[in-house]
Amino acid sequence: MKIAYWIITGLLAAFLVITGIADMIKLPEAVVVFRHLGYPEYLLPFIGTAKVLAAIAIVFPRFPGLKEWAYAGLVFDILGALYSHIAVGDLFAAWIIPAAALAVVAASYFLYQKTQQT
Repeated sequence: MKIAYWIITGLLAAFLVITGIADMIKLPEAVVVFRHLGYPEYLLPFIGTAKVLAAIAIVFPRFPGLKEWAYAGLVFDILGALYSHIAVGDLFAAWIIPAAALAVVAASYFLYQKTQQT
């Protein structure tokens, strides 16, 4: 169970750091997506920083309360992204990444809870 947790959580953390840095530096591709969804560009570094901090919080076990908040924040962020893609009329191909990311967050959290019970 712990091995599965660390594999899933490691992949999630890597995804968060990569996309977080892309948002923080306002990578042109990230700006295009943000504008398409109707969000202001100045919000990108904030979201990116939050993603990187969430990745750190879910990887380090020292602060379990902070980890819970990080998971909650990720769910809100990713649900917002998923809803935004649907709301602007994007096809399934555009919102599959947020849907998959939400599934990975759920799997990581579920496995985290299981590892805490033993």
